[in-house]
Amino acid sequence: MSFKPVILWTDALVYLLVAALILFAWHVRRNEHLWAPWRRVGHSASGMAALTVLVFFVIIGLLDTVHLRPAVENNSGGETAYSVEVLSLFDVIATPLRTQVEKTYSAPFAAYLYARETIEHPGGGQTREFPRLKFGAAHLQDPETQLVTDIAWRAAAGGGLGLFFWCLAVASLALLLARRSGEAFLSMLSAIRRGATAIPWNAACITLALILVMCGAALALCGSYHILGTDKVGQDVFYQSLKSIRTGLVIGTLTTLMMLPFALLLGITAGYFRGWVDDVIQYLYTTLSSIPGVLLIAAAVLMTQVYMETHPELFDTVASRADLRLLFLCIILGVTSWTGLCRLLRGETLKLREMEYIQAAHAFGVSHWRILSRHILPNVMHIVLITTVMDFSGLVLAEAVLSYVGVGVDPSTISFGTMINAARLEMARDPMVWWSLLAAFSFMFALVLSANLFADAVQNAFDPRVKTLSARVGALRRKRREEPEAKSSPTRTEGSLPS
Repeated sequence: MSFKPVILWTDALVYLLVAALILFAWHVRRNEHLWAPWRRVGHSASGMAALTVLVFFVIIGLLDTVHLRPAVENNSGGETAYSVEVLSLFDVIATPLRTQVEKTYSAPFAAYLYARETIEHPGGGQTREFPRLKFGAAHLQDPETQLVTDIAWRAAAGGGLGLFFWCLAVASLALLLARRSGEAFLSMLSAIRRGATAIPWNAACITLALILVMCGAALALCGSYHILGTDKVGQDVFYQSLKSIRTGLVIGTLTTLMMLPFALLLGITAGYFRGWVDDVIQYLYTTLSSIPGVLLIAAAVLMTQVYMETHPELFDTVASRADLRLLFLCIILGVTSWTGLCRLLRGETLKLREMEYIQAAHAFGVSHWRILSRHILPNVMHIVLITTVMDFSGLVLAEAVLSYVGVGVDPSTISFGTMINAARLEMARDPMVWWSLLAAFSFMFALVLSANLFADAVQNAFDPRVKTLSARVGALRRKRREEPEAKSSPTRTEGSLPS
């Protein structure tokens, strides 16, 4: 199958972000003082479990970021022609979910449509009944008697296959840790099971087991059933939920890239130079904070919409048009959300500039640029890291709210917000269509919850106050353990003979 690679604006920024994260990880691994806090993140059981879930979401998002245009048949025999439809690598993998479109609504694991239709019989006469689905449970001759059994067998087989891959993953992890520590394989496996390792691998393994079992069952079922039902136009809701992950990740990560330059530059500059520079920057972010963010976002989105409608020749595909609107949404969210981090950095810089080593650098004639880059910036990076990680979940929710009110992503872009907006009208019909809202809420809840738990682990590892408190608690616990041992051991007086 020939294809033409397509790199959208958000794809390029995601690739740049991945490269930057790889370089950052390489730099952190080479410096022990930078690597130590991340080791403390790994000592959190909830953080490791949340990281496992986030890795699952990130893999789906990256697969959905590699775009291409497949070739179409060209009867003229000339130059190869490519489709105007832009597909991602995830779309290619999930082709059955994407192409198996029903007529309209169908409930999860259903074999019939959700609404009655008038059926005309060959011999004359009409009846109103639920028609069979074109793809869902189409392999069953008698769904009333075979449906439950077939679903149970397929789910058990898929879950068992996922459990098999989980066993291979845990065995590989135990073998790797055993080789590093020089212990036996079985003893390391037992240590992982008991949670006796420095990093709580048991929490990550339990989370991975749940993910692999559910993924195995879903893969075994989604080829023959619509496991989360279909929407008004018959598209699979499970496919839409997985496609929404990429939009949420793009909003959460690229908005941070847009926000950091403003917050770092203005916050550190205001706190370090003070005076009229501080007054101007305070006036700037106070004015920006006083304007409702929804109005700015709506104005920017409308201007982008007008530009795209007046320049249709710049967009050769629908995907490029929707991608530009997504990019501008990330930009405007970044422009309107840097004020909070700017305030924090300004306050921290005001405190740092009065420290003795900063005053000594001034006395030795060190330039302002060197002081800012070597002394101020490294000492505020823990605030930047904690704030950005904790703001990720808020940005995902912001996209859902903006798309719900109609000023978010393009309607052709699948996201949690567009799914919730469509489900709003479906909840009012009779009979009620509830599975679209439940699917969007469940996936968004899992993404936001895992991001919050991982953010808590990062905050506890990088916050100096938490580190000091944990050190005091650890010293107190060691002291309490040593006191009974000291009381139980006999003391020898001068001149006494050992027994």
